[in-house]
Amino acid sequence: MKPENQKTLDDFLSHADTMADDVLAETENWLGTVPFIFTVMRERPEAFTLSALGDYKTARPASMDAKTAELVAIAAGAGAGADKCIKVHVGAALREGATRDEILDTILIAGVIGKTHVLASSLRAFKESFP
Repeated sequence: MKPENQKTLDDFLSHADTMADDVLAETENWLGTVPFIFTVMRERPEAFTLSALGDYKTARPASMDAKTAELVAIAAGAGAGADKCIKVHVGAALREGATRDEILDTILIAGVIGKTHVLASSLRAFKESFP
């Protein structure tokens, strides 16, 4: 790494401990809770701060409003089978103005895609077994 970039990174990380506390507070404000994984990751403030800030910037892109971003997070959680994440993001979506119907439809769409994924790979294997 270039020395000037290393200095910038070192300066940033020298504040990681206090920034980690700010990240936890902002996360609670944003999601209404602090995810379990954040409480454990906080034990390593340098890694936690870099990771959490990157996640925040990714999860709240400038290209979409917060409600849409939360609905996408719900769909992704459904696809990943992450039930605890779904609960957290349902609460955040409600705070951002999502309706019960929008959240339900988001989950149902994710389910259709999940079903399609299972059927596509399984039926390909089936078809290959019976040429």
